Amino acid sequence: MGDTVVLQISPRAFTYKGKTVDLKQVGRELNVRYVLEGSVQRGVDRLRVNVQLVDAETGAHLWADRFDKSGADLLDMQDEIVSRIANTQNNQLIEMEARRAKRTPHPVAMDLYFQGMAWANKGPTPKYLAQARGFFERALVLDPENVEALVGLARVHSGIAGSHMVDDRAASFAAAEANLLKALSIAPQHAPAHLWLGNVEILTNRAAQGISECERALALNRNLADAHCFIGIAKALIGRSAETEAHVQDALRLSPRDNGVYQYIIGAAKLQLGADAEAVTWIRRSLEVNRNYPVAHFHLAAALALLGKLDEAQAAVKDGLALDPCFTCHRFLANPMSNNPIFLAAEERTSEGMRRAGVPEG
Repeated sequence: MGDTVVLQISPRAFTYKGKTVDLKQVGRELNVRYVLEGSVQRGVDRLRVNVQLVDAETGAHLWADRFDKSGADLLDMQDEIVSRIANTQNNQLIEMEARRAKRTPHPVAMDLYFQGMAWANKGPTPKYLAQARGFFERALVLDPENVEALVGLARVHSGIAGSHMVDDRAASFAAAEANLLKALSIAPQHAPAHLWLGNVEILTNRAAQGISECERALALNRNLADAHCFIGIAKALIGRSAETEAHVQDALRLSPRDNGVYQYIIGAAKLQLGADAEAVTWIRRSLEVNRNYPVAHFHLAAALALLGKLDEAQAAVKDGLALDPCFTCHRFLANPMSNNPIFLAAEERTSEGMRRAGVPEG
C-alpha cells in the first residue's frame, strides 16, 4: 500500500451483482474487512452514484455519500467518480483502521502506521504532528524498512517545517528528505514517496525538481490530489501565484471533501497577488473544512488586517495561537522557501498584515 488505503475490486465481487446478500457473509467469502456497496441511476443526461462503506465484521454503516455528474462524457465522468470515491475513502479507512488498532493488545508496525496517519490527517498542529510522529517512530522501531511509516514520518517533518513550527526548519526538511530517499531506495515506484519528496523540494527552493517529482507521482497514481496542490504551491513560490488556483482546482476535483484544506492554498496565493478580499473568502472556506490549520488562521488574520478589519483579524490570531502558541512573524520570515523576488516581496507584505493583526514579533 502507498500513503493511501488501496481499494481493490475482487473479481468474485461481481458474483453478487443484482442479488440480496448478507454483507457479513460477503466479508467472510472475499476475506475483506470493509465492503463498499452502491447503486447507479441513469437519467437523460446525468448519472447518480450512491455509495456506502460497511464494516463487514459487524455490518455497521460507516459512511455514505452521493455523487451526481453530467453524463455528457461517460468515460471522463466514470474516472472522476472513481477518483473521488477513492480519495474520500482514504481518510475514512485510515480512521477505521486506527480505531481497530487501538483495540489490539500488541499492535504491529502497520497498525501503528494507521494510528499515525489518523493523527496526521487531523491537521498540522504541534499536538497532532507530535502524536503522529510518535506512532511512526514506534512503527520504524519494529520495522526499520516500513516504507509507509518512513513516508509518514517525512510528512510530519515537512509539516513541522512548512508550517513554521520550529526555528531550524532546514533540519526538519533534511530529516524528511532522508526518510523519503530511504523509502525510495526500498520501493522506487512508491508514488506517495515521490509526492512528498516533491513537497520537500518545492519548500526548499527547488521548485522545478519538486514539480517533476509530483508529476512522476501522478504518473504512478493519477488519483493523488495532493500532487496538484503541491504544484500549485510551487507556482506561488516562483512568483506565478496567478497559476496556483487552476492546479488546486484539479486537486479539489479529485478530492472535493478532502480535509487537507486545499482552499487555503488558493487563499494564500490570492494574498500574494494583493487580492485580499478573495483571500479571506478562500481561507474562510478552508477553515470551514478543517479548523486545525494554524498557518491558515494567521494568513486569514493578515488578509483581514490589510483590509482594515482589525477586530476580525485579532480574533483570527487568537484562534491560530490557540493551536500553535509559538508562531511568530520572525519564524514566518526566517529561512524563506524561495529566493524569488516576487515571492519575497509578497511574504513581507503578508508579515506586515500579521503584525497589524497582533501576531507576536518573536
